[in-house]
Amino acid sequence: MSESGIAERHILVVDDDDRLRALLKQYLTEQGFFVSTAADTQQADALLQHFVVDLMVLDVMMPRESGIEYAQRLKGHNAAPPILLLTARVEAEDRIAGLESGAQDYLAKPFAPRELLLRMENILQRSTASAPADILSSVAVFGDYRFDLQTGRLTSPEGAIYLTSSEIECLRILAESAGQPVSRERMAELAGDLNNERSVDVQINRLRKKIEPQPSKPLYIQTVRHAGYVLHAQRGA
Repeated sequence: MSESGIAERHILVVDDDDRLRALLKQYLTEQGFFVSTAADTQQADALLQHFVVDLMVLDVMMPRESGIEYAQRLKGHNAAPPILLLTARVEAEDRIAGLESGAQDYLAKPFAPRELLLRMENILQRSTASAPADILSSVAVFGDYRFDLQTGRLTSPEGAIYLTSSEIECLRILAESAGQPVSRERMAELAGDLNNERSVDVQINRLRKKIEPQPSKPLYIQTVRHAGYVLHAQRGA
């Protein structure tokens, strides 16, 4: 468990070194983080399309697209996670290039695992502290669950529950209208990656399996006949 209380965050490690990638996943998992890995930026793109990532640990020297090029490509995207670059290059111009690419920090190889952890926690603390108060309070609470509408994070006393991007979008739409039914047609219209009403039903069923004590008898996401779905939740900090 992380001493700073930032465990249960989702970390994406992007590095073409299989051994280092596996070691980082093992170490960070032992610290209480949920860790995904990618061998290149193409795999990272695929993961970012489906999951909310709180921080990316990104190697600079990779084939096809370097870490700096990837950070520059992500720069300015609202959904892009903060980035910690890893590199064997230690010259000042390389550090400057890394920071100018949009990365939040830069760590030279080889490094002590404890230093990596501390730098990660500093980035996570800064990103949380810089969020506006109205965003931080944008939370839907139902049962033992808390859903942050801004980040798409769903948590329970046991920790984070990881959702696909489609599940996050469905839950966000329902949370924004908590207590009021939303039609399947409206949900399909608002959720850009859902093609039809049947797709909405599929995502709702998946959500129920993750949060409902008895998915066949839902307490939180209920069906309202001829009206759609409703999330029974309270909004608050």
